[in-house]
Amino acid sequence: MTLQSSIRKIYFGVADRRQMFRLFDRHAQRPDRWQNDDSALFAGEWFEIARAEHDYMLDILPPLWMRGEMFAMREFLTDSVTSVFYTLRIDCKPRYFHAYCDLAQPRSPVEMRDAIVERESWPVKAMTHHERLEHVWSATHDEYRGYAGDRFLSQHCGKRTIRVYG
Repeated sequence: MTLQSSIRKIYFGVADRRQMFRLFDRHAQRPDRWQNDDSALFAGEWFEIARAEHDYMLDILPPLWMRGEMFAMREFLTDSVTSVFYTLRIDCKPRYFHAYCDLAQPRSPVEMRDAIVERESWPVKAMTHHERLEHVWSATHDEYRGYAGDRFLSQHCGKRTIRVYG
């Protein structure tokens, strides 16, 4: 399984409710889903949501904690990774974001907030090559994306795949 740990934007644009729930577990088809600690796979992923989705998530469960412009969900995705939702003022406008933060690292939510503000404050709104790849993966329907299994060469097992018909 390819592990990731850097902070990365995984969807370009503002995700609606349906897209938000798909993005919450975009790695659902990974092999050995419940047998490994997949913290590094999720920690650092973030995307923008609308205010309605932000407020909806705040109303689902009492938050684990609230700090200024952010709150963490009480329900953990893995041992130490949970959803953190942000309300951030960028270019004089309030914007809303979801991120997976590893709370085993106490500064993770603050570092994520700072990274989101830095990325979204760029004067050019173009995506980097890596962000484009993440967006393609996130936007592809589940039936057409997956993970390389035992039918692939061993060095490719666990890597993400997209099925293309021509």
